[in-house]
This record gives sequence, structure tokens and C-alpha cells, in this order.
Amino acid sequence: MTIYNLITQLSDALWTYVLIGALVACGLWFTWKTKGVQFRMVGEMFRLLTDSASTGNHRDESEGSHRHISSFQAFAVSVATRIGTGNLAGVATAIAIGGPGAIFWMWIIALLGSATAFTESTLGQLYKQREKDSYVGGPAYYILKGLHCRWLAMVFAVLITITFGLSYNSIQSNTICGAMHEAFGWDPTMVGIVIAAMGLLIVFGGIHRIASVSAVLVPLMAIGYFVLAMVVIISNIQLIPHVLRLILTSAFGIEQSVGGSIGATILIGTKRGLFSNEAGEGSTPNVAATATVSHPVKQGLIQALGVFTDTLLVCSCTAFIILISGLYDIPGLNGITLTQAALSSEIGSLGPIFIAIAIFLFAFSSIIGNYYYGEANIRFMTSSHTVLTIYRILSAGVMVVFGALATLDTVWTIGDLFMALVTACNLVAVVTLSKYVFRLLDDYRSQKRRGIKDPIFHRHKLPEIENDLACWDDDEAGKKGGGEPPRAA
Repeated sequence: MTIYNLITQLSDALWTYVLIGALVACGLWFTWKTKGVQFRMVGEMFRLLTDSASTGNHRDESEGSHRHISSFQAFAVSVATRIGTGNLAGVATAIAIGGPGAIFWMWIIALLGSATAFTESTLGQLYKQREKDSYVGGPAYYILKGLHCRWLAMVFAVLITITFGLSYNSIQSNTICGAMHEAFGWDPTMVGIVIAAMGLLIVFGGIHRIASVSAVLVPLMAIGYFVLAMVVIISNIQLIPHVLRLILTSAFGIEQSVGGSIGATILIGTKRGLFSNEAGEGSTPNVAATATVSHPVKQGLIQALGVFTDTLLVCSCTAFIILISGLYDIPGLNGITLTQAALSSEIGSLGPIFIAIAIFLFAFSSIIGNYYYGEANIRFMTSSHTVLTIYRILSAGVMVVFGALATLDTVWTIGDLFMALVTACNLVAVVTLSKYVFRLLDDYRSQKRRGIKDPIFHRHKLPEIENDLACWDDDEAGKKGGGEPPRAA
């Protein structure tokens, strides 16, 4: 048995017998306990995204010129990692392997997963810590401080660093190179080297540069792709009832055009749904923790909105384009080439070129966002600047070039395995600590009912874990959500 076959079998076993059931169960549990927070508070999510009080753009006289990460910037970085190859190549792969019904299960995992994303990101904010010029946090921190389990925190930190900083970056690079080769005939090796150089330039600038770049790229790429998709869908509006019927009948095994079984449809739909929206994976809490807010629930709500943006909006656009084209069951078409072929059939020769440009923006923003998830956990494990430098070179350099050279199946199979491992590790902590999230949400809703527009959290409201929280001091929470981090020397 080859290493590749072993990885494939282990990944399939974890997904089939552990992850699918765990993700659905957690999503249902969190939806019930939060009284459907992802549905009832959609309006509040949008308000928080644009409200100046929650974005951290307000500042007092003592703040001086200190920089911090706003809610919108944290949202942009997390969406940058969500909106990537999963939305264009991942959706195409799901349809090619699991049939049109895989899209239905991607929708389900997003609707349920948004409650999981809310829970884990709120925990990331609750247990965040101050660094010299920003906040840091994430599952490694709430596992250590909340569960008091250092070995599990270290295991998670290692797994997420490998998953996002190394494995996922090879997937993003592989997709960019495939798209550029299909559209322009460019050599994948040379494209990989150029992407690596650009990525290294940004990641050596730290979280502030990453956040600034993401805040520009994410709205640009998401709006542009959505507009084009709407043009295609409206031009073929008469086919939409057929497309929806195809998705539903395939989802429940009534009509299996590809994939072979309902099991394969559910499996691939769940895999690609999680790869795309990352709900429960433990990634977004790392960047959610960096935001300056007055209450942990604020960033939880904003990150829940990110799941909707990713799967229900962008992924659905790709799915409709592919299904409208009717090319999804042609042998040999898979991944980004299927998306390019589908768009080409609708808008002509400009289709592959547009997708190549879109996937570059999507995947490149994911590369720099994925890198940060690894950096946050490298800093958790060690303060060595040498280790961080080596990681930067590996993540934004070596693995990007590796992705350019590796095959599509290889990079996705490795990614699926590590995605399963890191998700299982995170869900253990999130389920155990979720009781504090439910209390935080009750506190937030209570303040809103009393007419408080900008709820504030003080750590004395959770007395049993007050000593485990590094932020949210009573005398500071009202100003900066746990206190403005000290200025860099």
C-alpha cells in the first residue's frame, strides 16, 4: 500500500465515521442552545460589520497613533481564507465527484455550521491575550486556558499550522497554477515562484499588512464574481427551476447523475463545504481574537456572517454556473478546469481568463490568510524569531511552489486528512466550553433589550473563569473591549 492510499483510507474513515456526524450534531446543538442565533440575529450581524463602535475606529486621547485590528479587518482576513479555491475549484470537484446533490449538503453544513462558527469565534475573543501591538487568540489559547490542557493545545497548534500554513497553501497554489495554465498556457513552476515571492513580501509585514491587503482584495473579488454570476444566472433564468430540482433529487439519491451513491454525495458535499466555510475547523477564532471589540459576541456574530457569505453566496454562484452549463458530468473535467469550461460556455473565450484572474485573487488572499493562522499558533508554541522565519519561508514560499508542481489529487487528499484531524481536536474544546458562549449571548441580548446599542462585557460576569481571562478588565472593557494592547516599543 502506498502512502497516498494510506492517507486516502485514513481520511475517508475519519470523515465517514467521525466528522460528518460530529459536525451535524454540533451544528444542531449550537443552533438549539443559541435559539437559532444564525437566523435571528442576521440584522445585527450586518449592523456590527458597519458600525463604527464595533469596528474599533473610535479612539480616545490616550490612544495616540496606536494601530489595532478592526472587526471589519478581522472579518476580511477570515473571509479571505474562506473565499478561495473551495468556492471555485472545490465546488466543481464536489459536483464532479458527488453529483449536483453535493451542493445541497454544502448548504446544510453552512446553515448549521454558522452556529458553530459563532460559538468558536466568541470563544476566541473571550480567551484572547494581549501582545505588544495586537491581540492574539484561538483554539490553542482557549484549550490551554479553558480546558487547562497544555498537551492538547500544543497538538492543535501543530495541526492547524500544518493544515493551513502548509497543506492548504499548496492547494491554493495548485489551483492558481492550473487556472493560469488553462487560460494563458503559463508554466506552473514559474507561476508558483512568482506567487511565492509576492506572498513572502506580504507575510513578512505581519498581521497589519495582511489585514490591510485582505480588506481591499476581499470586497473586490467577492463583488466582481457575484456580479458576473448574476449575469449568467439571469441570462438563463428559465433553467433555474431545473437546476434546483437537479440539486434536490440528487441530494437524496432520487437521481444520481454522478457520484454513484447518496453516501458519496453527502461525504464530498460535507468535505468541500467545510473546506470552504471552515466552520468548526478552528481557523477563524485565530483572527477573530485579533479584533478590538467591547463584547466577545460581536465578533462571533460577524464570523457567523462569514459562513453565509462564503457558502450560500459565492459557492452557490459557482454551482449554478456549472449546472446551467450542463458540463458537470463530462469525464475528465474536474476542479478549476470544470469551472473555467462552464463559464466559457456561457460568456465565451473570456470565461477562462476571468476565472484565472478571479482564482488568483481568491486563492492569493487565502494564502496570506492561511499563513496568519499558522503564525498565530507558531507564536503560541514558541517565541523564537528563527522558527517563525522558517515557517514564513515554508508557508508562503516552499509549499506554494510544491503546490505548483504536485497533482490535484495529491494536494486535496493531504488537505482532507489534516482538515479532519484539526476539526476533531477543535470540536472537543468548543463543545466543552460552549456553556460560556451561551451565557455571553444571553448577556448580549439582555443588554440589547435594555436599549444598550453597544453592549459591553466585563470579565467579573463569569466569576468562575475570571482568573483564566487575560483581557476584559472592568476598568478597560468599556473603552476597548478588554483594554487596548500596550504600544510597541
